[in-house]
Amino acid sequence: MSEITVPVLIVGGGGCGLTTSILLSEHGIDHHLVERHTATSHLPKAHYLNQRTMEVLRQVGVADSIYAVGTPPKNMGKTRWVTSLGGDGELDGRTLYTLESFGGGRLESAYAVDSPCPSTNYPQIRLEPLLREHAEKRAPDSIHFGRELVSFEQDENGIHAVVLNRDTQQTYTVHAQYMVAADGGKTVGPELGVKMEGPTGILDMVSTHFTADLSQWWEDDVLITWLLNPEGAGSWNSGAMAAMGPTWGKHSEEFVLHFTFRPDDPARFDEEAIVPRLRELLKLPDLELKIHKVSHWILEGVLADKYQVGRIFLAGDAAHRHPPTTGLGLNTAIQDAHNLAWKLAAVVKGDAAPALLDTYEPERRLVGMRNVDWAMFTFLNHMVVDAGLGLIPGQPLEAQVQVFRDYFSDTPMGETRRARAAEVISTQRTEFQAHDLEIGFAYRDGALVPDGTEAPPRDPMGHNYHPTTRPGHRLPHAWLEHDGRQISTHDLTGNNAHFVLITAADGAAWSDAARLANDKFGVQIKVAQISAGTDYTDPTGRWSELRQIDDTGAILVRPDNHVAWRSTGAVADPADELTRALGTVLSR
Repeated sequence: MSEITVPVLIVGGGGCGLTTSILLSEHGIDHHLVERHTATSHLPKAHYLNQRTMEVLRQVGVADSIYAVGTPPKNMGKTRWVTSLGGDGELDGRTLYTLESFGGGRLESAYAVDSPCPSTNYPQIRLEPLLREHAEKRAPDSIHFGRELVSFEQDENGIHAVVLNRDTQQTYTVHAQYMVAADGGKTVGPELGVKMEGPTGILDMVSTHFTADLSQWWEDDVLITWLLNPEGAGSWNSGAMAAMGPTWGKHSEEFVLHFTFRPDDPARFDEEAIVPRLRELLKLPDLELKIHKVSHWILEGVLADKYQVGRIFLAGDAAHRHPPTTGLGLNTAIQDAHNLAWKLAAVVKGDAAPALLDTYEPERRLVGMRNVDWAMFTFLNHMVVDAGLGLIPGQPLEAQVQVFRDYFSDTPMGETRRARAAEVISTQRTEFQAHDLEIGFAYRDGALVPDGTEAPPRDPMGHNYHPTTRPGHRLPHAWLEHDGRQISTHDLTGNNAHFVLITAADGAAWSDAARLANDKFGVQIKVAQISAGTDYTDPTGRWSELRQIDDTGAILVRPDNHVAWRSTGAVADPADELTRALGTVLSR
């Protein structure tokens, strides 16, 4: 049996594993990725990429290739609820409500001021090949599909894993210092005894990926359409559908439709019944369509009881699995990789003590918990939407029909019903306008030095974001001018590779301190003085509004663009202060 030795073994070649590979390559860390399937996913289910995820991918030069093919903002700015797409009945083809979504419409300016990246949409079935291309370009000999993890063990020296090449049926051994389990929770977590906590087996979800010409019934600025009608008698029974491109807007060629069965319904695996049901849900009995894939998955909201077991780290679906609402699964997974990769690189290079890796779980698990809870909340809130229209579970069809007749009636009570529904459906902004949830999360404990200040408020509805430079929070975005071009404060960390010390007009003492800290720890610290007459200027004054330090203060930013430490003003011994802070962050 042949053997290879590598710093990091990645198990899983989905969005999380491939992003981990890209990030490690940017740090110059050798690694070995194995994926048991011979190709990337054939499922389109994960598609929405939020602003924070696009910031991560922008940092390593991947975002532009996604924007070039993903959904433009103008084609994803609204979500709508309709009774059906087609049909000629009195209640068919009626619009119930439209909600601005994902930074579209009136939301655009607020989303744009807080991030250099708009959100976008690109289905997993196309995104993963793109990520694989980027990963293989950076590390052509490190990405191995058709390789399956057979067994593994760990000791004080590292990981020792046996991998099967499924083409040759030969095995080989990988010796690694660390392992990242991005395998969806299929192998590594169960073998380690990691428990997935939370509700599971709730509903059997059916996702149908198909091609059809719906241009007559689709709207150009809509990404997601919810079907809600008397026959379905509820959002998840009637179904939700999303455009899948590759052309966007009303001329999208592909779509995915999600709807539910009860787990004990014997019809749920009758795939011959899917096409008639799909036509029935859309009220398009003569629609020509081509089915690509019908997939079943059990709705659950579960979180691993631990993210780290010795030298092994769980990320992505291996650590958390969500309902699809708010699109948090893949986004949280990519952000897991972002948090972990720079820490692995720092430890492998000897810049940080191994204890730095112990900060991954306390930082990311609380975020995972919040996101799993949020996704479950927004999934169940669709039932609140149903109730807001007056639908009651178990009502006979005649009663459901009357609910819709009353809703559309030109009467005072019809007006009242529509007003009530508008208020209730607008609560689903927790799913479609989750701006603060997506970029406002922070780390309470971990690779950071708390400064004792109060955290800014979090919007209980997940929308209103309050930027802050408080340690643990994502560095606020502001446009700067550098060498005659516009850059973001997020660009100061480069490709996820170094720390940045941001100073202001009177920052000379901090610059000297950064050199001394760099000499002591051997860690690259870039100094960015942002003030008039320096290399970095603040032409709009936005950074001055956000920085929360005076002209003598400083902010230390981690490679993942989270604030590690700050001094709001001058201190007696800047070198000592910064050296102690960096030593704390690096566990040295």
